[in-house]
Amino acid sequence: MSDFNLRIMTKDDLDKVLLWRNHPDIRRFMYSTHEITREEHHNWFSRTKTNPSIYLLIFEHEHVGLGFANVTVGKYPSVADWGFYLAPNAPRGTGGMMGRQVLDFAFSELRLSKVCGQVLDFNDRSVRYHQTLGFKVEGRLRKQHCIDGVYHDVICFGLLETEWTTDKKA
Repeated sequence: MSDFNLRIMTKDDLDKVLLWRNHPDIRRFMYSTHEITREEHHNWFSRTKTNPSIYLLIFEHEHVGLGFANVTVGKYPSVADWGFYLAPNAPRGTGGMMGRQVLDFAFSELRLSKVCGQVLDFNDRSVRYHQTLGFKVEGRLRKQHCIDGVYHDVICFGLLETEWTTDKKA
């Protein structure tokens, strides 16, 4: 696994990450489903890159980007939300490797006690992904988000540091 790396996103990654984010297979599972413009993307990066509570991360193999993740520390400094997506052409198994590295970063480097995630109810792959990584369903926000006039539930997940370290030891 030494050829895989998790690093902080830089300005040089912007075009690649925008392509991933705008891919129809990614975009349809996002809260904001419109095609993001280059200007919107650059403005988002300018706003977030200097925020000490937001970690923008690139997962790569032999210096080739395979995915993006963010970890955002919220109101409580030991709890963060995460989000992620893979490059559309990422090889099978990339998601699991990226998730484990991001969670290791969150719990080991950032010393978080909990990581939270939210998934739109129709995103079955992401629901299974969270469960595979050890996340527990903590709630359901009914009819929380509207896409093209249709309301969807949001499933809330949480993973405690103690659960993560116990699962790793097992």
